[in-house]
Amino acid sequence: MKKTILLFLAAATSLALASDFPKGSPSFKDSSATAMSAAKKSGKPVILVFSAAWCPPCQTMKRDVYPSEEVKAFHDKFVWAYIDIDDPRNESAATKYGVNSIPHIEFLNAEGKQISKQIGGTSSKDFAKTLQSVLSKTNKS
Repeated sequence: MKKTILLFLAAATSLALASDFPKGSPSFKDSSATAMSAAKKSGKPVILVFSAAWCPPCQTMKRDVYPSEEVKAFHDKFVWAYIDIDDPRNESAATKYGVNSIPHIEFLNAEGKQISKQIGGTSSKDFAKTLQSVLSKTNKS
C-alpha cells in the first residue's frame, strides 16, 4: 500500500512540475490541438515543445531558455505549447511528430505544416537564432 501511495505521489509531483513555468515564460498551451486552434485564429506559427519533468535538458530549457531575455522578444510572435510526453493524452501528438527523444521541438506554420524541428537542448542565444530563422520562413518577422 505504501509503495502504491509513493508511486502515485511521485507521478502527481512529476505532472505538477511539468506545468510549473518560471516567471517570464511564454504563455504555453497544454496540447497540440489547442495550439493549432489558436494558430489558425491568430495566423501565428506554432512551437510544440515535447518534454518531461524527469528530463534534465528539458528542465534546463524550461528554466533558462524560454523565459530568457533573448527569447522574450519572440513570445508574442508564436503560439507556444508545452507537451508532457508522460501524459497519455499527448501520446498521439508525440507519435504524429515522431518524438523519440526529448526535448523535441516542432516549429509549424499556422496551417500545421512543419517549418523546422529541433531535438535536444540549446542555449538561449542559439534558440533565439532558431526562432528568428523560423519567423523568416513564415514572413512573420
